[in-house]
Amino acid sequence: MSDDGSVRTHREGAVLHLTLDRPGRRNALTHSMTYALIEALTAAATDDTLRALHITGVGDDFCAGADWLATNAGTHERPRTADLVRRIPHTSHRVVELVHHIHLPVVCSVRGWAVGLGCNLALVADFAVAAEDAVFWEPFTCRGFSPDSGASWLLPRLIGVARAKRMLLLGEKVGAAVAADWGLIHQAVPRDELDAMVNGLLAQLAAGPTVALGLAKQAIHHGQHTTLEQTMTQELFNLELSCRTSDFKEGLAAFRERRTPDFHGR
Repeated sequence: MSDDGSVRTHREGAVLHLTLDRPGRRNALTHSMTYALIEALTAAATDDTLRALHITGVGDDFCAGADWLATNAGTHERPRTADLVRRIPHTSHRVVELVHHIHLPVVCSVRGWAVGLGCNLALVADFAVAAEDAVFWEPFTCRGFSPDSGASWLLPRLIGVARAKRMLLLGEKVGAAVAADWGLIHQAVPRDELDAMVNGLLAQLAAGPTVALGLAKQAIHHGQHTTLEQTMTQELFNLELSCRTSDFKEGLAAFRERRTPDFHGR
């Protein structure tokens, strides 16, 4: 009996929780799970009632990456030439792109192993919070092939080229405390404090000015590959948009009245 796993969706107020549910395989992603993630993230990107997104895994681990054994099971046929080039941009790469580009703030809570695609899924989130026993591992070269799913783009930007080479060329496993110290993740916390920490962060983000947060996220990413002048021009366009929101008016009113703003994400 095959275990294709699933991606469970659960909504709490304005927060959408996506849970990878295949604990028997450390939540390694099958094709069906990857497509479910793409569908859920695409729908969330256009849902104006959402204000934050949470991704986690069932059981002791976050995600052991793409399940290549499950992907290739049941067939002895040689794949078509350029099969990976044809297929992966619409599967695992699409998941990473959606998390990166979505205007909602994304939080990943990580327990146990975060490996390969699972590692990059956590790292592309806006905030990765990990239990102290979590391990981040990019095992690509250890398996004889080169990195994918954004690893060679994400790691140098997060932790610098030298440390990226330790993870990508030497296959070095990085524990949560070191990952936090390097700036690879947002924070490492004791396992029994992880849920409370993540819930508090999600509540803070979901109570924020959603449009301004999304534009700020977009500007940060835009600025990674543009000049200072180009970045400031983009900031001006974003500022023009955010100043037209109801949350901007509420922010000014709260400042004048010396109270905490009550943002509604509009």
